[in-house]
Amino acid sequence: MADVLIIDDDVTVCSMLSRMLENIGHGATHAHTLEEGLREVLSRSYDIVFLDVGLPDGNGLDALPKILETGSSPEVVIITGAGDPDGAELAIRSGAWDYLQKPLSPEKVILPLKRVLQYRDGLKKAQKPPVSLKREGIIGNSPTIKACLDLVAQAAGSESNVLISGETGTGKELFARAIHDNSPRARGIFVTVDCAAIPDTLVESTLLGHEKGAFTGADTAQEGLIKQADGGTLFLDEVGELPLPLQKAFLRVLQERRFRPLGGKKEIASDFRLIAATNCSLESMVHEGHFRKDLLYRLCTLVIQLPPLRERRYDIKELVQYYANQLCERYGIASKGFSPDFFDILNAYEWPGNVRELVNIVETVLTVARHEPTIFPKHLPTDIRIKLARASAEGPATAPSSSITGASVYESFPNLEQLLERTERQYLMALVSLTDGNVPELCRISGLSRSRLYDRLKKYNIVRHF
Repeated sequence: MADVLIIDDDVTVCSMLSRMLENIGHGATHAHTLEEGLREVLSRSYDIVFLDVGLPDGNGLDALPKILETGSSPEVVIITGAGDPDGAELAIRSGAWDYLQKPLSPEKVILPLKRVLQYRDGLKKAQKPPVSLKREGIIGNSPTIKACLDLVAQAAGSESNVLISGETGTGKELFARAIHDNSPRARGIFVTVDCAAIPDTLVESTLLGHEKGAFTGADTAQEGLIKQADGGTLFLDEVGELPLPLQKAFLRVLQERRFRPLGGKKEIASDFRLIAATNCSLESMVHEGHFRKDLLYRLCTLVIQLPPLRERRYDIKELVQYYANQLCERYGIASKGFSPDFFDILNAYEWPGNVRELVNIVETVLTVARHEPTIFPKHLPTDIRIKLARASAEGPATAPSSSITGASVYESFPNLEQLLERTERQYLMALVSLTDGNVPELCRISGLSRSRLYDRLKKYNIVRHF
């Protein structure tokens, strides 16, 4: 028998689900608010939680990580009356078992329940002692990063090919190294190949190696990187840049783990484990004819999608402190303090360059404030401060002067909705800073209910990092 918790403010839905579950021999408990549901899931063990999205005191998706991290680690099935593709993606990325749209039929409910019970039964039978994961350089404990680290642990325990995807600067090589360092191949070599940095004419000889005289300029024999990775891991960074003619040859290398160096008379073997990375959509490249479909299938036995920094703002403070401490030690600088509004500014920025850009900015502010004990927003690069200032500017309070001509003035003037949104965002950011993110105080001062407050904080990407 499974223990099931239903968190939904619709009494009819709770009653219907309860009857459905009790008819097949399972126990069901109701909760009609997020607060009540969190209190219930902390008080006893549950196998599965059916979680509504729109609850009176908050968004169910925001509570998903907390539920997953409770002692019994229940599986969570999101149920919603309004289907939202972005919400569905967020739910699955955050660890939900499934995402169901109301109305709920017995078929929709019973099948996920059966699969959850089979899965949890298998976990009990195959349970292994916890392993401390080596994650050097991977900073943060947001739900998205934890989910990625779970996949790292799975990848480290197998020999499957791994494809790591993510925007530039998200740390793809760090995750590849973590897989290698936690695998049985950790004592072997980790060979990095930057496919975007090798000229097309040299890629084949760089990977496969060549014999003396194989081509003009081959004065000596050269061992290829594939052979150098024998017994270790071969990391192909930006694998989408691999020339199309070489993709077929590399596909055979993956299948056979044997290849012939350029100019060689016999094949040689290499026992390597492959991890590839890309910052582009290989599926789109396949459709455009720039990447082989069969090679893509071989690469993505296990896929790890790294989140951009703007989707893991919870980690920004920890990342800044980690890299600041590293850089202060490297340059012999005294440790720095950070003003709260410094982190407010960082959380408001979109981070197109991700963690790599953040590290560069941390180094910049430490250089600027080398002899100062505390870092303030003033120490940030001027271009970033200008971008944020322009984004938060309310615009002129009066109509443009009649002496100014040209359509550009009127086009830059905000409409009423834009003006109200900018003002509301500025107000909430200031209030979060003033109250140190204290929710009861935020509600009391703003006059907003918890659910309305959460909706607005989410709308403007304002993170309570205190």
